[in-house]
Amino acid sequence: MELKNKIAVVTGVSKGVGLEVVKQLLEKGTIVVGWGRNMPDLTHENFHFFTCDVAKEESVENAFQATVEKLGKDIRILVNNAGFGVAGDTETFSTEDWKAMFDTNVHGIFYTTKRLIPGMKAADEGHILNVASIAGLNGVNKFAGYVGTKHAVRGISHSLYMELRDFGIKVSTIYPGSIQTNFFDEIPGVDAHENMMRPLDVATTIVQTLETHPNYFVADVECRPLRPKGKK
Repeated sequence: MELKNKIAVVTGVSKGVGLEVVKQLLEKGTIVVGWGRNMPDLTHENFHFFTCDVAKEESVENAFQATVEKLGKDIRILVNNAGFGVAGDTETFSTEDWKAMFDTNVHGIFYTTKRLIPGMKAADEGHILNVASIAGLNGVNKFAGYVGTKHAVRGISHSLYMELRDFGIKVSTIYPGSIQTNFFDEIPGVDAHENMMRPLDVATTIVQTLETHPNYFVADVECRPLRPKGKK
């Protein structure tokens, strides 16, 4: 897709991968709409921020209506990046945390995607890119809930691309390994470090996937740090 002058919605833009995606799309001349709970430290004539908690459908609807009022319905790109994880033993895990992960990581994708599909169908062009995790491909000790959400993202994405491909809409999923972000701030015993992937590189892969030829579809992208524990 030619990214210049296209309208893109990116969720979870306050920091990390989401913010890097926004910056790179702006460099490509894309008109970028950020939906998030916290506004990033970013000012650009083509960046428009609307407060949105993707876990709450009413909040998504309000952000969508505000976006349409300002920029119209011709939104060609959606990057579902918002998400978080909580670690813990299942037997003592907080029910509130479990539900919150599913509300944001899974239900949030449904709330955003359903609202943007009609405009993409009308344009006969669109790209929905869902940010999953390597946890969407395998199990992770003490992360049953988070892993469950990311496996759900994979299943939803694969079903959506089958549903939408004949309307000129791509649905791609990226499965990053460990990234140097705030994801690990609330996880005991794990800290972000330089041997993890840079948010910049994951964002670059996302943007490159969006730029592919109209008839070239990347379903899945798995990316990992080369030396996650550093040189031996």
